[in-house]
Amino acid sequence: MILKQYYLGCLAHASYLIGDEASQTAVVIDPQRDVGQYLQDAQQHGLRIRHVFLTHFHADFIAGHLELRDCEGASICLGARAKAEYGFAPFKEGAALEFGRVRLKIMETPGHSPESISILVYDLNKDPSHPHAVLTGDALFIGDVGRPDLRASLGWSATELAGLLFDSLHEKLLRLPDKTLVYPAHGAGSLCGRNLSTDTVSTIGVQRRYNYALQPMTREEFIRLVTSHQPEAPPYFTYDAILNTKERPTLEKTLEQGLNPLTLEEALRFKNTGAQLLDARDPADHAGAHLVDSINIGLGGKFATWAGTILDREKPIVIIAEPGREEEAAMRLGRIGFDHVVGYLKGCMQVLETRPDLVWRTERITAPALAEQLTSREPPLVLDVRAVGEWEEKRIEGSLNIPLSCLRERLHELPRRKKLAVHCAGGYRSSIAASLLEQHGVTDVVDLIGGISAWEAAKLKIVAT
Repeated sequence: MILKQYYLGCLAHASYLIGDEASQTAVVIDPQRDVGQYLQDAQQHGLRIRHVFLTHFHADFIAGHLELRDCEGASICLGARAKAEYGFAPFKEGAALEFGRVRLKIMETPGHSPESISILVYDLNKDPSHPHAVLTGDALFIGDVGRPDLRASLGWSATELAGLLFDSLHEKLLRLPDKTLVYPAHGAGSLCGRNLSTDTVSTIGVQRRYNYALQPMTREEFIRLVTSHQPEAPPYFTYDAILNTKERPTLEKTLEQGLNPLTLEEALRFKNTGAQLLDARDPADHAGAHLVDSINIGLGGKFATWAGTILDREKPIVIIAEPGREEEAAMRLGRIGFDHVVGYLKGCMQVLETRPDLVWRTERITAPALAEQLTSREPPLVLDVRAVGEWEEKRIEGSLNIPLSCLRERLHELPRRKKLAVHCAGGYRSSIAASLLEQHGVTDVVDLIGGISAWEAAKLKIVAT
């Protein structure tokens, strides 16, 4: 039996290929939308991908089930409670798929979402009676469990789903043997939970002992625990969950249609009719020189998550990227279903050499220089765009906290005649914030290089709640 995990760090997403060489059959579980790696590995082992499972309709990315169906003829397999526009094979509790010396058996484990399933993996050569592993989707993570509040806009209450999750964990998953390997669909950094481990595999026994959400407690205590203090979900989560149920163009077709080289004049015409200018370069490069009104979301950070949070799903996108990285930017947008890219600025910033009137720069400042300015007669206002919990843990004294995800809606809280010094943890989010502020006419802005990490490294004063 072949069982391979693929981990996509920028989305903290794990997917899997399970294969049997004797039957030349492979199954892919929870694939990312760009499916080349599964095809390559299956070919290397002489396998054909015949089935693709989704453990649930993911909210944080668009899965590659339609891509594998169209290029490999794979059968799409979902939990029996799922409803989708495309054809699929419904798998109910106890249903099994057997190929060669591998058996996959379904457990319905609703809670994170109503249609969630977990998949028991049996290596029949080693032990046909006990599962080798369980692929838990977003029901059980390493160190956490799936949050139950992401289907609120679709008619399911967090309390109702939390109760279902308790039952799924205690009546099904926790009854598996302690040695059963646990392979979840996400790891640390995912917003599908709040306390995920950096580990990407564990066992039922270890989770039974150390996972805070699996400790002895009543159903009511569990519901209160998992419905409180969940991180804010990006606005694209509901959009993606719905899109994963839809028939839609494949990523390959989307990239063919959207990766058009644009002249500066063409890019400006798109902008003037409502398109968004997405500068995917590193923050330092964007600060040095950028096209007026462009939003900086660098490829070097959590690009897809912040693009899905900041950009408008209804408006076209023009990409500005270092030559050769335009396709990467479009592909990573496609991973979250942002398929409305209309092109990229050909030549990047070089085409602006004769148009200095269209070039903006963002002032950047070191921590010691900012500390000195804060003692001046007219100090800047420090704007901290980290999450509330980060700000409460440690912050620059006197700073105003407006999380980046809320900044556009709370611009009215900022003084218009005062210099702003914006920062985050390390400089990624603050660059996004500075570009948003500039776009909305708040131009007296400096960006703290290195964020609060640089402030601490310079041994400057930190306060906490």
